[in-house]
Amino acid sequence: MIDRPQSDPVKVPLAPKPLSLWATAMTVRRNVLEVIPIAATREPILSGTSGVRWHMVMDPAALRHILKDRVEDYPKSINTRLILYPAIGNSLLLAEGAHWRWQRRAAAPAFAQRHVEALGPLMTAAAEASCRRLAAAQGPVNLVEETVAATFEVISQVTFSGGGMFDPGAVHQALDAYIAKTAKLSLMDVMGLPMWLPRPGRLFSGPGLRRMKTMADQAITERAQAAGPNEPSDFLDLLLDAQDPETGRAMTPEELRDNLLTFILAGHETTALALAWALYLCAFDPLVQERAADEARAALGGRAATAADLGALPQTMRIINEALRLYPPAAFLSRTARASDTLCGREVRPGDTVMLPIYALHRHHLLWERPDAFDPGRFLTMPERYAFLPFGAGPRICIGASFALQEATIILSTLLAQFRFERVPGREPQPRMILTLRPQGGVWLTMRSRDGAEARARSL
Repeated sequence: MIDRPQSDPVKVPLAPKPLSLWATAMTVRRNVLEVIPIAATREPILSGTSGVRWHMVMDPAALRHILKDRVEDYPKSINTRLILYPAIGNSLLLAEGAHWRWQRRAAAPAFAQRHVEALGPLMTAAAEASCRRLAAAQGPVNLVEETVAATFEVISQVTFSGGGMFDPGAVHQALDAYIAKTAKLSLMDVMGLPMWLPRPGRLFSGPGLRRMKTMADQAITERAQAAGPNEPSDFLDLLLDAQDPETGRAMTPEELRDNLLTFILAGHETTALALAWALYLCAFDPLVQERAADEARAALGGRAATAADLGALPQTMRIINEALRLYPPAAFLSRTARASDTLCGREVRPGDTVMLPIYALHRHHLLWERPDAFDPGRFLTMPERYAFLPFGAGPRICIGASFALQEATIILSTLLAQFRFERVPGREPQPRMILTLRPQGGVWLTMRSRDGAEARARSL
């Protein structure tokens, strides 16, 4: 008999009440999610002042207003730009207004469903390689390291067709080091001081960024010179060919580089984190894990999953959605109001900070039954649209959402069909946000090959 868990999975210790300016500054350096008051999981909006006027919005109708109806009036916050602009410039992730619109139109064909499905074999190959590594592992394994390796293998192949002109691993290390140094907010950020004032913690990342951008520039130049009409297209090829269908405008070399780095940054870590959290949750609730494993083994018959199998893997997809609900990679968004407005009856003034605590939204007691519990069955029916925002919503919804979901389903179902995952006592992950919601300390699990699966895993 499989025991069901008697508690909820790990969660962030939210603040008992809104914090003072100094307490906020100290807390955000440790974990920005800990500034969210417990009341944010029960109220539609909270407002206050911590150096600047702020509003924390959890009401789905107000979120629709911000993300869809008046998206131009709520651009990315100064803090978001402070962290990311030196690395990825005015790319699709950070651009606003007309500059964002033309880039989105130009990049959209690269993320068309036919292209995403055509990338399925690369995702299947990454799932097979992951099985081989895990089959050879001894003792507990940090599944964060494994899922990052699997998704980065995909992004490397998707971006550069595995070509030797570029070292995506070096770019990944440079980006990761940059985020570790710069993604923590400072007191100056919390006080809303202007962007041109230097933040001490961000003064020493220049050399690594310059090397990273130089490598990307060189790869783009060499690919543009080597491109031929019959060569297979990867993401870099598609960006080189990208044009705004309305104006015919193509990306400059700088825009190509910034969007390429954006795709590397956003295109693998978020999926890797969703997979790591999903595996933790499967180990947390063995009965859910066994149901998904039975489904995967019936659908796959010992082979790795493909894009064509997605329709036969609904339980796996529900687990991924529940992992994205409980541990959304983009768990805390921030906007700066550009115009006067009203949200949930509260006055919003130009310059106000408008926070979208997706972590609190996904655990809101008015929107979810037993919000802190792990229950993939809640996704037998889809929730209210603006109550579940792992990829955002509106015109700026994540352009790679279908790519991420397909990749996560292929890899997770393949792993569950081959292995049984179990928790390691005393090594529970702790949700901590450093740009994305990461499991501090890793996700340490033990694996047991399922009956007859060890040889298959080694041969995949």
